[in-house]
Amino acid sequence: MRHGGGREHSFCICVDDYGLHPGINEAVLRLAEQGVIDATGCMVGAPHWREGAARLRESRLAIDVGLHLDFTEHPFDADLRRGVGPLIVSSYLGLLDVAAVRREVRAQLDAFEAVMGRLPDFVDGHQHVHQLPVIREALLDELAYRYREAKPLLRSTRPPPGAGFKARLIGSLGAARLSALAREAGHPQNGRLLGVYDFRGGPMRYAALLRGWLAAARPGDLLMCHPSARIDADDPLSGARRAEYAVLCAFPFKRS
Repeated sequence: MRHGGGREHSFCICVDDYGLHPGINEAVLRLAEQGVIDATGCMVGAPHWREGAARLRESRLAIDVGLHLDFTEHPFDADLRRGVGPLIVSSYLGLLDVAAVRREVRAQLDAFEAVMGRLPDFVDGHQHVHQLPVIREALLDELAYRYREAKPLLRSTRPPPGAGFKARLIGSLGAARLSALAREAGHPQNGRLLGVYDFRGGPMRYAALLRGWLAAARPGDLLMCHPSARIDADDPLSGARRAEYAVLCAFPFKRS
């Protein structure tokens, strides 16, 4: 499985939102140095992407680096920005500007390649937008045009059996259709998506959830996480991110 820095782990731990603020960037670099994580997804329109990308390049860490496609916080085209709820509604009702979506996908891939000097190892979506109608088709078309040989992994949001309501809801919004399109185009995908929760409960609850996810993980699965090494006053998830970071730094990982 390429998504995992090329290391022989049975599953992948991926930090989302790289570039959003310095605390997330710092968490990724520290956790990668400790061998805790395998990958990170980058928000190329976010305020701290460029400085963070320079640190990623200079570090030469053995992790995969991908595009975290963003339409809800920092897309280049401000007219496309909307909350995830309105975006879901617009995509399913056919109200998105198809040409503008295609330009945005192209611009974000261009920005990743321009700074990293290579194609992304994988593509996923901030708040899972990559699987939504119109966006997923634009993404698959652009990837087919750009990468005729290499095929970046596309994140599947398929939940594991017994997953909670939020994980099932996320998967219902496009996992099956994206998987069909990915198979047709030859893009690999992860197995199931682990790590979905409500960002509540602090370190003790997150540690308990993490133990459950790791126990349930099968070869090929992906565990997403959202740690930050610092509190950011403008980030509503900052407390949860800090809790995740504390747990991930201290957790006694046993990886096969």
